[in-house]
Amino acid sequence: MKKLWKKPILPIASISLASVMFVNAIPETPVQAKLNVQSQVQMKNHLLPLGTPNLQEKRTSMNLAPGVKYTKINRGETSSKDFYTVDVAFVETQKQAKKLLESLKKDGFKNAHIIKESDRAVDDRKKGALGYIVRIGQYQLEADAAEMRNKLSEKGYTGLRTVYTGEDGEKTTGPWVVNVLEVDQDRFHGHVVPELANGAVAGKETLTQISDRKDAIAGVNAGYFVMGEKDGTPGDLAGIFASKGQLVSEAINGRSALILSTVEEKANIASVSTLIQATSSDGAVREVDGLNRKPGLIRNCGGVGGDTTTERAKHDFTCKDESELIQYTSVFGEKTESGDGMEVVVNHAGVVAEIRNKRGGDIPSSGSVLAGTGEAAEWLRDHARQGMKIQVKSKIIGDGKQLKLDQTTSMINGGPRLLKNGEISINAVEEGFHWEEDPGFYYRFGERRNPRTLAGIKENGNLLFVTIDGRAPGWSVGANFEESANVMKSLGAVDAINLDGGGSTTMTVEDDRVTRPSDAAGERPIADGILLVE
Repeated sequence: MKKLWKKPILPIASISLASVMFVNAIPETPVQAKLNVQSQVQMKNHLLPLGTPNLQEKRTSMNLAPGVKYTKINRGETSSKDFYTVDVAFVETQKQAKKLLESLKKDGFKNAHIIKESDRAVDDRKKGALGYIVRIGQYQLEADAAEMRNKLSEKGYTGLRTVYTGEDGEKTTGPWVVNVLEVDQDRFHGHVVPELANGAVAGKETLTQISDRKDAIAGVNAGYFVMGEKDGTPGDLAGIFASKGQLVSEAINGRSALILSTVEEKANIASVSTLIQATSSDGAVREVDGLNRKPGLIRNCGGVGGDTTTERAKHDFTCKDESELIQYTSVFGEKTESGDGMEVVVNHAGVVAEIRNKRGGDIPSSGSVLAGTGEAAEWLRDHARQGMKIQVKSKIIGDGKQLKLDQTTSMINGGPRLLKNGEISINAVEEGFHWEEDPGFYYRFGERRNPRTLAGIKENGNLLFVTIDGRAPGWSVGANFEESANVMKSLGAVDAINLDGGGSTTMTVEDDRVTRPSDAAGERPIADGILLVE
């Protein structure tokens, strides 16, 4: 990030920055107590590539089970050069930024300035600046920045953000708190498995609750999901999810996923797509738009069948389709999503056993329900009559090859990919993390530092699950995509993927949560976790 216009740095009172920031100590937990009696490991030749090389770094480790090691890494310290400020807007052109700057000056806000954001996604073919940030103020206290934000709001400015400059993605001394789980699958006699919140698609649960319920040795949060009803079924996996040989949620086509297997093949990260079709006994074939979700709402897009506004992946965006065929199985919950359209109940033998003229009925324990809206409802009326057979088949393609789905295979959605064959390979544009109409989205999601949950595979097949706390000045500033990739590479990963982060980032070890929630409300309920269970 390069400044076009430098403004005089506002005076900061000579008090310790750490003393006014979010540095409340976490009470010592049993896991922390165990770590404190372990010998501290200083690995000067393998320091994390966060901040400058000369930063202090402390590592403490403990073995959770044969083949499972947990390491906590504390690196760096609060920088006296970082502060709170207000981003008035992120605009695409310098002309727009200058116009906004003039408007602010006319309204009496004299100390606003423009920052040029030069960094673009690695796979972005467009050249030049990503955009321009119009920023105002320099404050030690977040409350003072919030006060400036309120003054701007009163003047009619919208889209305002209170930010901490240590999270900008530029040089800082941190600090960072990183948690690492390493699993040697040849020595670990347990299982690494995904687990749905409440054991079903519908609904959410905190990772702490999921881990307690399954008596897990350790766990991390997993894939992206629907948070609120306006975007679909809360708890629905916004991307592929498969467990114990069952495909539960369709892919965001072309987006990376973590593939776990306990036999023959090692873990893998691949760009996946799904093709699901329903075939009637009268020969008619119709694509199945989705699995175990609300018809018409496709979170993160990347679907089929004419979705609007796009069939390409688009992160944190909900595409729509008025004509969808959705298959529900018992893993969804007790009932399908209610609404207009029609449903047919298909028994375990594939025979249509019941026809419903509205959606929202019971889901059988075996068999499934096919729900149709718009044209898909008409297809069901014509080709899924009582006594006819409907066969639903799915195909999963990973990196151009068909993937086998058996009882030992699990798939978890994520993105973007971070490492491939030992090299940094961040395909953020390809996977929908850049919005053409709003370059500020990628800046906030990929260039700024955020809490991160990461998964990686070492050359020897060992699995790495990593969390980086963030949005907590004085505790941990988080990481951007590039920093995340470098962290995974430094830990020995040759392939790595970004999982759901932000307020979802959580890790549990034994009976403790070892991460600090970034949501003001505390630990966020999520849709699924990856657990280590014996």
